[in-house]
Amino acid sequence: MSITLKASYFSAYTPETSSFHENSLIEVNDCGYITKIVHQATPEYNAHLTAAQQHDQLIILAPGHFLLPGFIDLHNHAPQWPQAGIALDRPLADWLNHYTFPLEARYKNLDFATLVYHDLITEMLANGTTTALYFGTIHNAANLRLAEICAQAGQRAFIGSVAMDNPQQTPDYYRDASAEIAVTKTQIFIQTIQDNYPSGLIQPVITPRFIPSCTTATLQRLGQLAKELQITVQTHCSESDWEHDYVRERFGHTDAEMLQSFGLLNQHAVLAHATQLTTEDQTIIKTEQSTIAHCPLSNAYFGNSVLPTRSLMDQGIQVGLGSDIAGGYTPSLYANLQQAVTVSQIRQDGIDDRLPAIERGVPNSRISVKRAFYLATVGGAAGLDIQAGAIEPGLLADFQVVKAPPHLMSLTPDEQLEQLLFRHTKQQIKAVYVQGKLVHEKEHNWYE
Repeated sequence: MSITLKASYFSAYTPETSSFHENSLIEVNDCGYITKIVHQATPEYNAHLTAAQQHDQLIILAPGHFLLPGFIDLHNHAPQWPQAGIALDRPLADWLNHYTFPLEARYKNLDFATLVYHDLITEMLANGTTTALYFGTIHNAANLRLAEICAQAGQRAFIGSVAMDNPQQTPDYYRDASAEIAVTKTQIFIQTIQDNYPSGLIQPVITPRFIPSCTTATLQRLGQLAKELQITVQTHCSESDWEHDYVRERFGHTDAEMLQSFGLLNQHAVLAHATQLTTEDQTIIKTEQSTIAHCPLSNAYFGNSVLPTRSLMDQGIQVGLGSDIAGGYTPSLYANLQQAVTVSQIRQDGIDDRLPAIERGVPNSRISVKRAFYLATVGGAAGLDIQAGAIEPGLLADFQVVKAPPHLMSLTPDEQLEQLLFRHTKQQIKAVYVQGKLVHEKEHNWYE
């Protein structure tokens, strides 16, 4: 059904600029794409407004409500949702072996998978996340159930069947029995998703968990598959001192170097964390046109460093935001964009107060609120190569309707956006659209 939204909206344009338009008409066709935006000052505004009213297609946002693009989560471990907020003080390897792997092994039980995934997807949409890139588990039945639940709820999802077969780094109760099984399982999952979801709302992803959990044979064969199919690849890259050092000890090279050698780095690859990259690694990632999923909350616990977000972006490396459930304790990309700004300021100021201020931090590290907004929207869309992330003609109609906090003083549009993003609570998100379809509604008083 075609709709026309009369709304004041914000949309990122570049990393440092965003647009604001008041009471514009945003026309959406039956396929869920924005076909036209008519601004108030244009001569045809009243004619378009009247036509939408006559065809009963007009939805007018109530005063104090704004339209934002839907957020795009580039790194989320869907099966880890039950452990969110647990044991974040433990080292990464310990956290995986004592908490994460035992939990993920439970997803051979489809009833458990169904319960968790219903709850997670409902929470994701309620937080304004319209697209997510998910790690599943080694269990294809549970991964397909995740796909089914995302499709039923209307969330755009990229889902990977996790490959992990290295007996030295994975427990015997939770691993693929061989490279052959890991790769065949991945192929079956990809084909099943493509057969069952031809619209593209749900897409399959090649997913080696990370280099420590995979044998060389699995990494090589998944790289061949990535080259053959040209679909999204997701993995972790240099996410901690332990993981980064393990790869160098095993291969004599860094994560980025090895992923490139296996054929797992390309313009479709999304690399989570990347806090330990060398200068050479950054050059490789830029050359391959891969994307970094910045997970600022999770990185604070497991990353052993602050991602140099500003420097990476200034070099032309594509960066988006990830929640990293459950290394991150919340699925809210609002919380993660807030944290992204905060840690960038810490990186710029430094932490060792025994040093003079001029020597303490890394200059020009701070990112603005607008840049964080860009990461959560345009950056994520670019990483997944989808026509989303902004409110523009020709893009998918993925929206959040957000109620502003009470106005206690006059605000410029830039200040209004900052308040929307920093004084956010989930309760302020009143409605969410994915591809022109209403998929979440908190209450009915968001429109006139």
